[in-house]
Amino acid sequence: MLLATMFCYLFYYTGRQNWGFVVQALEEDLGLDKLQTGWIAGAMLGAYGLGQFINGNLGDKFGGRRMMSLGAVLSVVLVWITSFGYSFWTILIPWALNGYAQSLGWAPGSRLISNWWGPHERAKAFGVFMFGAATSAVLVFALCILILQAGMSWQWVFRLPVLLLGFAGIAFYFIARDTPEELGFRSPNEDESGESDSEFVDDDNEIVDENAAGNDEGAVERYMATLSNWRFLTACVSLGFESMARYGLLIWVPAYYLGEGWKKNPSTAWVTLALPIGMAFGALFGGQLSDRVFHSNRSKPIVLLMSLAAAVSLAIYMVPQDQQILAIALLFLAGFFVYGPQSSYWALCPDLLGTKRAGTGVGVMDAVAYGFAAVQGPVFGWVMYQWGDPAVFIAIAIACLLCVVTILPVRR
Repeated sequence: MLLATMFCYLFYYTGRQNWGFVVQALEEDLGLDKLQTGWIAGAMLGAYGLGQFINGNLGDKFGGRRMMSLGAVLSVVLVWITSFGYSFWTILIPWALNGYAQSLGWAPGSRLISNWWGPHERAKAFGVFMFGAATSAVLVFALCILILQAGMSWQWVFRLPVLLLGFAGIAFYFIARDTPEELGFRSPNEDESGESDSEFVDDDNEIVDENAAGNDEGAVERYMATLSNWRFLTACVSLGFESMARYGLLIWVPAYYLGEGWKKNPSTAWVTLALPIGMAFGALFGGQLSDRVFHSNRSKPIVLLMSLAAAVSLAIYMVPQDQQILAIALLFLAGFFVYGPQSSYWALCPDLLGTKRAGTGVGVMDAVAYGFAAVQGPVFGWVMYQWGDPAVFIAIAIACLLCVVTILPVRR
């Protein structure tokens, strides 16, 4: 089930992380500026965040299998509609709707993972899941570069990669199952005698059974329990700043390195591939760091990795753009450190709220995260518009440090 979910999400980013590779072309062909392309990127991420808030709860009700497959098919249709856009509004509207379609994947898929993995191995499972997501970014970056170097227009950057998502979504529907019980297996949160293995002691020295929490709850009760947990909400804000940094890199690094001179030196485009490769390895490393080194403590690896991400972002700002070898190394490290904490954040959802509310928790957390990510679009675009393209890396470093400060109060 983990591999099936990874396979489906491996192609999900083909529906949204190709944006950075069309920004330059949209400025040249349609006359859009970075502020406008920033607003379009922000609209998609905002719709994605809103969809996470809604679809996480629906994932708890209907299961990840149907939700992820539906989102994949809808995204293919909307990305193709976006590719026929010819102005600010004809691109913004379908691209924003695509953001909502994309939101049908992550939270429902995370609920499926939570159903199949117990609390003491969950961060590792989410780390592997995140590796699949980060590998998706590698795939998207490579496909987009190949399409551009083949001389194809920006429209095909949208149209071709996303076809893989449609195939993966249909395959996932026939392979995956939402719970172990559907295939006759025992829940990973129960031992052989049927007793719960999901109890832990919270900060108030109360024994909490995360598998029982959320039983027989309706949608409103799940939302109320989620939104009344201050530790969870604080973690959401921290992830918001992490998402500003992550999407600041994903959106603006390709735009930065695909400047006016990249066609004279096509190898410059391949420099950007170091970023998602670093993210892929960071996802695997972060989950192991949380469970094995810090014994399922989630805040410590987040503080460590995001502090290093801030330092690397400042280093990128100081390195000249034409220093390709050094740029590759720094982009790899930036991706590694900024993506490494992701598995710890998602494991916090069932840790703090209970397995039965995992989908709702992931949805709410991702909604906050993408609300912040949506804000970075116009804000970082304005920073680049005012102080030049390299200034975005200072803004990313600040977001990393704010992430560190806000996660400090959160304990399981």
